[in-house]
Amino acid sequence: MPFIYFYFMIDFPVAKITYKRFNSIENPVFSILIPTWNNLNCLKFCVESIRRNSHFAHQIILHINQGNDGTIEWAEENEISYSLSAQNAGVCYGFNAPATLAQSNYLVLLNDDMYLCPDWDYYLWQEIEKIGHPYFALSATMIEHTCTKNNCAMAPHDFGSTPETFNEQALLAQFDKIAFHDWNGSKWYPMVIHRKVWNLVGGLSIEFSPGMYSDPDFMMKLWQAGIRYFKGVSKSRAYHLMSKSVSRVKKNNGRKQFLMKWGISSSVFSKYYLRMGEPFSGNTTEPPLTPSLKARFLLCKIKHLLQS
Repeated sequence: MPFIYFYFMIDFPVAKITYKRFNSIENPVFSILIPTWNNLNCLKFCVESIRRNSHFAHQIILHINQGNDGTIEWAEENEISYSLSAQNAGVCYGFNAPATLAQSNYLVLLNDDMYLCPDWDYYLWQEIEKIGHPYFALSATMIEHTCTKNNCAMAPHDFGSTPETFNEQALLAQFDKIAFHDWNGSKWYPMVIHRKVWNLVGGLSIEFSPGMYSDPDFMMKLWQAGIRYFKGVSKSRAYHLMSKSVSRVKKNNGRKQFLMKWGISSSVFSKYYLRMGEPFSGNTTEPPLTPSLKARFLLCKIKHLLQS
């Protein structure tokens, strides 16, 4: 089924973005992009885990939304490069802006409420070397304290839901003993992507600002660009506090935007094309046109016509 593109903008104006670069890391393996919005305690928690648990040296780049909680001063004191917007610019600008400061050819997209477990980067780099080309999307595997509909995460494994309640000692004793598998899809962060591919598809689509459904849209853009290697790496692990910054913003109707832009629903794309959460099976392929998929396509077409 051919995808149908509709350009759909929403009213989400963003003020001028400014930049500050510190060149404290030579030849970083990854440039790690972290949007943050007045969430300094979580951000410190996240950055400390990168510095403590990484196998290689990396560049950290923030996008600071507002930063009126001391984030700007903290970034300056720690010589962390950043982009800055005076208001919340959302995650689309929040990743696109700091990407312009990246020194590495490999970009890692990371939320500020994640703790990266020891050698998270080593296992991703092993996978990159094995692939041998830049046309991939790789994700680490999240450990979460609450069960959700995300079948790509290990849950429930409760090591705390805030930096203050986080039980680091217990996590470090157990994180690598939780049984899981490599999985199809790679839609979730932490995600590593080659800068060549990032530039090819233009980063995250700002029409999805402040960011709902920008991640499946990014996956669809990769699919359209011919990427077929989408893998979640089980050994690369990150604990997710599941801090809900999105509860503070007026959300865009990303579900509708995705349908109007691509002609199919995000759920159809994730289930039948990316095969999200299934045990990893190599390069993805076009799904067989089964009766079930035909019915889903028909339903998408009806919804698309009704919302046009």
